[in-house]
Order: sequence, then C-alpha cells, then structure tokens
Amino acid sequence: MRLLKKYPNRRLYDTTDSQFVTLEDVKQLVLKHDEFRVEDSKTGKDLTSAVLLQIISEMEDSGKEALLTNKLLQQLIRFYGSGMQGLLSQYLEHSLAAFLDQQDGLQRQMRQLLDASPMNMLKKISEQNINFMTAFTAAGNQKKESD
Repeated sequence: MRLLKKYPNRRLYDTTDSQFVTLEDVKQLVLKHDEFRVEDSKTGKDLTSAVLLQIISEMEDSGKEALLTNKLLQQLIRFYGSGMQGLLSQYLEHSLAAFLDQQDGLQRQMRQLLDASPMNMLKKISEQNINFMTAFTAAGNQKKESD
C-alpha cells in the first residue's frame, strides 16, 4: 500500500515515489484503484478520508453537474451521531458496489452490441449460409449415392 504523508504546509509527499504530489495525483491513484493511506507527517494520524473529501469537494465545485446534491448532503449530515450512522455507511458501501457490478455488466453488453458491427453481422450471416449450403449439398449428394 502506498503511503502519502501530509506536511503542516499542506503538501503531500508520496513515500513510494519519493516526490511531492498534488490532489490531482491522488485522484489518479483512486481512478487507477491503487491503494494508499494519507498520514499526518508528525502524528501519523490517518488523514485519508479528509483528503478524499477534499478531492470530492473540488470535483463538486468544478462547475460540472454535482453528484452530491444539497438535499443528499443535508440528509447525510442528519445521520451523523445517530444510531443509524454505521448502518447507513454499510448500506451505501454495499449499494454502490452492487451498482458498479450492474454497470460493469451493462458496459459488457454494450461492447458486445458495438462489436456486432453491420459488417461483422453480414460476415456471420454469410458464414451461416455457406455452412447451410454445404450441409444441404452434402445431404443431396448422399441421397443421389443411395439412389
């Protein structure tokens, strides 16, 4: 697991690559599914969630369509401190995992449809016709031989 250290000047240092990194670099780690942990350089406290929230905040403010609506954020805030906080956290994690699984399946189906270009479909139909005609001709030849 990659270790990033956050210094008091708010800079992030990647101990694996021995270089300072930006939030954009950390975002790329997330997109590549690289596991990492962000620690305070002095205390060793885990700051991973805080850095991830900072990335989300910047993405939400980017001017593009927000993923987290105001209503959703307000509802999430109301769960903090309630007895349901842990349950909601697990529910959201499992729901998102199920959603991603379904999304993967849909993307596979779309790729299969796109791979079935008109030329590929015509080629398959032609191959089927040739196989049918070959089998039909062979059956006709066998019938003539038996007569």
